[in-house]
This record gives sequence, C-alpha cells and structure tokens, in this order.
Amino acid sequence: MEEIKAENGQEQIEISTESVITIHNDPVMQSALDAISIFGKHKEITIRARGDSIPNAVAVANIITENILKGTSKIQKITVDSEPIHELGRTLSSIQIILKKI
Repeated sequence: MEEIKAENGQEQIEISTESVITIHNDPVMQSALDAISIFGKHKEITIRARGDSIPNAVAVANIITENILKGTSKIQKITVDSEPIHELGRTLSSIQIILKKI
C-alpha cells in the first residue's frame, strides 16, 4: 500500500490489485485459503465485500488472524461504507479489511 499526495493536499491510498481479494458467497474456508495464498506473496492484503457477503469477509479475516496465522498477522484497518442505489431505493453497504503481517 502506498500513500500518494493529491494536488489538493488530500492523502489517498493506492492499493495493489494483486493483494486484493473480493469475498462473495463462496464457502468461507475456501475464501480464507485463497486469501492465505495471496498473503504469502504480500505483506498486506485487502479483503473486500459488499452487501450480504460482509459477514463472510469478517469471518475470513478472523480465521486468518485468529486461527491460521495467529500471532503473525493482525487487522490493520477496517473501513465501512455505504452507497445509495437509486434504482432500488436503498443503500448497499461495503467493507474493506486490511490485514498485515507482523
């Protein structure tokens, strides 16, 4: 992850797409193993999910940090957001969890 100064002075974070895993409604353990294989190549990974997949993303992050890589990884940052979907008249939530090796 690399911080970049924008022209207007705001800091933005650029995330390598190689270290991002998007969680869907796949089995949680399979998603955790996929994330571990990516985590082996990078110091940080980003787990993303939207809508009904958010609990799966949280479960994957917990499996990695509390079970598989206990003591060697931690949750660095969690970002929760929502965006309006005008066609449906509701909002869609999203989560981004950054895991880091320690």
